[in-house]
Amino acid sequence: MKTKIKVFRAIHNLTQAELAEKLGVTRQTINAIEAGKYAPSVELALKMSELFGVTVNEIFQLD
Repeated sequence: MKTKIKVFRAIHNLTQAELAEKLGVTRQTINAIEAGKYAPSVELALKMSELFGVTVNEIFQLD
């Protein structure tokens, strides 16, 4: 799965730690998702979508 979390973090001027805090997860979780090593839960993907103001499909794409 490809992700644009890093892009949306930059747009919103958030570090991995800041994003993790807002989403209630660890920085390591955000790092793993960005690296493509971990697929987020539906709940986490929806939280990111709401936080960034975009659709889940704009953040995540299947390979």
